[in-house]
Amino acid sequence: MAKLTSCNTIKKCVFNYDKSEFPELTEEQLENLRKVEIVFGDITKIHCDAIVNSASKTLRCGGGVDLAIHKAAGPKLTDECAKLGGCKTGEAKITKAYKLPCKKIIHTVGPVYSREDREEISDQLASCYYNSMKLADENKLGVITFPAISNGIFGFPTRLSLPIVITTVSNALSEFKNIKQVNLICHSPIQYTAYTSYFEEVKKLALTKLRKQKKQ
Repeated sequence: MAKLTSCNTIKKCVFNYDKSEFPELTEEQLENLRKVEIVFGDITKIHCDAIVNSASKTLRCGGGVDLAIHKAAGPKLTDECAKLGGCKTGEAKITKAYKLPCKKIIHTVGPVYSREDREEISDQLASCYYNSMKLADENKLGVITFPAISNGIFGFPTRLSLPIVITTVSNALSEFKNIKQVNLICHSPIQYTAYTSYFEEVKKLALTKLRKQKKQ
């Protein structure tokens, strides 16, 4: 992945943050980020304990990641989802994985982006990550893989979602001790570069701040 992360043109396009836009992490949150891996590839082919599906409220097969997961898992997944009674935005439900190379699928419904309701939908996006990790922890699933929830057809900009993702995941790892690793999977070189660049910068700024505090 070195070629992806070294592409300065892509970085300039997708990585245009002011320092004030980076979350301030505690020492514990920074340590928790050691458990977070940014990966590039196809979520339907990754071997882990649980993958997260960016689902529709009905839990019926939709588009994007949802469609890919349902196709790879097979028709039994559709049958099980039909019995779950849907899922509200920000909540999560769990099913078997069937033909997929993971143990379970956690289905969560991300918010549709709206500038007018940005605060509410930001909370809903955070709930997607938190509630998915809660389910993984309760089911003793040590490695969980997330797609970029709501970044696709739901229109949530990557640059606005990343601070929510990093804050929520790093906090939740302190609470959910059964989770040993969180994968954030990216399906395109641009998305992968945005994620890796952002995480590297957040960790660098947090580490610099902590070192200054310890010197005082």
